[in-house]
Amino acid sequence: MADHTADGSPYAALPSYLAADAVSPTPPAPPPRPKRGWRRWLALGLAIVVVAGSAVGMLGYLGWNLGPQAFTIGLVAAVLPVPVLVSVFLWLDRYEPEPPWLLVGAFVWGAFPATGLALLVNRFFFETVGLPDAIVATVVAPVVEESGKALGPLLIFWFMRRELSGITDGLVYCGLSGVGFAMVENILYLGGHGYSDANSQYGPYSGAQLVFMMFLLRILLSGFAHPLFTSMTGVGIGIAARSPRRVVRICAPLCGLLLAMMMHGSWNLMAVLSAEYTPLFFLYGYIAVMMPVFLFMVGVALWVRAREGRLALQVLPAYAAAGWLTPPEVASLGTLGRRHAAKVWARRVAGDAGRKAMRDFQFAATRLALVRDGMIRGLDRTDAQRAASAEEESQLLAQLFAARQVYAGRDPQMPPAHWDGSSYQVVFPDGVARPVPAPPEPVVPLPLLPPPPVPVYQAYPAFPGYPPPGQPPQPYFGGFSGPAAG
Repeated sequence: MADHTADGSPYAALPSYLAADAVSPTPPAPPPRPKRGWRRWLALGLAIVVVAGSAVGMLGYLGWNLGPQAFTIGLVAAVLPVPVLVSVFLWLDRYEPEPPWLLVGAFVWGAFPATGLALLVNRFFFETVGLPDAIVATVVAPVVEESGKALGPLLIFWFMRRELSGITDGLVYCGLSGVGFAMVENILYLGGHGYSDANSQYGPYSGAQLVFMMFLLRILLSGFAHPLFTSMTGVGIGIAARSPRRVVRICAPLCGLLLAMMMHGSWNLMAVLSAEYTPLFFLYGYIAVMMPVFLFMVGVALWVRAREGRLALQVLPAYAAAGWLTPPEVASLGTLGRRHAAKVWARRVAGDAGRKAMRDFQFAATRLALVRDGMIRGLDRTDAQRAASAEEESQLLAQLFAARQVYAGRDPQMPPAHWDGSSYQVVFPDGVARPVPAPPEPVVPLPLLPPPPVPVYQAYPAFPGYPPPGQPPQPYFGGFSGPAAG
């Protein structure tokens, strides 16, 4: 069982095998890494084949049906907003950046397999089944397109669950999938329904005018639509990723996907009613419904991103109490401003290498907080998952200490000092080390502890659940809410 303090917080202390007096004098070998099953490699191979095949198919279809000129115009116009939208999601992912290859995979999945599936199914119901265009747009398209966009992030959740650690990650993966889908769809609309159709009837000047008008409507005014719809699924996936309950893991993504379909269908319905009756339908829906929803989701995204910093303040004080971290190190992780101040200090005392090491330290510490929080929540249900968490914790602690060595003890303004878990042992000018209590507002530069060896993992402890409602976990150290000085 994890140790608790009197306030009942599961974050207040580490298990006994992580206590300072339980540390082995020599770094032990980490627990054996669980073997990757053939099913996982088969799924990865199939995903690569599907993405590559759909990319070739979609690009060939667009190039053949639109023609080189219309395809080029549509491609250029559709790509213009992509860097801006992608940058927004990368900015959202600053606390714990995801692997670049998975981010690219989510974007490419939305761009090609999802659009290919939507094109085939929508055309089947429209041309073969003979459903009216309005029914296909408001009923069929939302179901097919949102399912296709969500499938890529869901595959990441199913097969690489450790890479998806919360709502922020769900928003990032699903948002990038939506951006990729919107890009390819805009190529079809701007190049085909825009330039190609107008050019064939009225000439290139009219084609360019129509492309410009569609660019204003589809990209500048509603370029957020597809990422917004799919972000609902991302919230559901993120909730499922942090829940140990099987029913939540199943129902949360499905509820998010259903909400995404409903929003997508409402959006298409506004367009259909505007074309059939009056543009006021779309204008009213855009101002009264979609913009409030968009602003609400922006607020949710900012809140869940900031929560990753707050989680570090809740979880990591236990490591400071055991002597693995210092209170200033924990406090410097609370906000992006504090993290920037710590990187500025590290660059001052150790140059560019120090700044990079501090960035690596902050990433490993954030990941460590997520791993420990997952242990407390009981996210690991099998022995293999528990072994993977123990191994990752060991590796992250080793990364923390390796990064710290680049800038530790380099500040000439700081006396020799280290943190023993309860106070600073500061060497005074007379050469005597005396204990100094931690200040109420920890600041950087950081008095640092020389790296201890990696802990021995004797047994994976059983962690209790969270306190009952009304008793949220509280940080062990008070006074961490103040700013850290650079």
